Amino acid sequence: MNLEEIKYRMQNQKLYYCEDERLIEEQLKCLDKVHDYNNLKPSQQKEKQELLKNMFAEIGDKCYIETPFYASWGGKNVHIGNHFYSNYNLMLVDDGKITIGDNVMIAPNVIICSATHPISPKLRKKGAQYNLPVKVGNGVWIGANCVVMPGVTIGDNSIIGAGSVVTKDIPANVVAFGNPCRVHRAITEDDEIYYNKNYKIDIE
Repeated sequence: MNLEEIKYRMQNQKLYYCEDERLIEEQLKCLDKVHDYNNLKPSQQKEKQELLKNMFAEIGDKCYIETPFYASWGGKNVHIGNHFYSNYNLMLVDDGKITIGDNVMIAPNVIICSATHPISPKLRKKGAQYNLPVKVGNGVWIGANCVVMPGVTIGDNSIIGAGSVVTKDIPANVVAFGNPCRVHRAITEDDEIYYNKNYKIDIE
């Protein structure tokens, strides 16, 4: 495969081999940016913001990613909206496209993965892989130690409970958790009155 065909296959859910030296060099440059971001001081906010804009395919306003942060392509295939926050140890396996909406919060130690491999041992031995796009909707909160698998969509405003493995699409406006992740209840009007069981919301 030539470089153009590999790049096409990477973004179109087709099998490919990462065999072109130019592709490897391109990925290493992306990884250098991740290294640079992780080695900035917490006080270097301006430099961090500039580097995020340079690393990601798209990233909105008021976005912050705590370090350490990892991405297999440095965010090159990641589109992030406005008001995004990720806590420590976010891992984006962004060989394929990852789309994250506005007002998304991610807790520590979360993996969002777009890349996977075929079941065939013969193909895996040769290093074959393919990518499935992942979409995280607006207003989503992903709890600590979650894994979001390739091809998954999480609907707007939904909450993914800590320790979940999200293997299938999750609809909008629900609380879901578990391994595999399942919907446990809808987000309702009561959630605008109570923030925790019988504790009423007392701030605007």
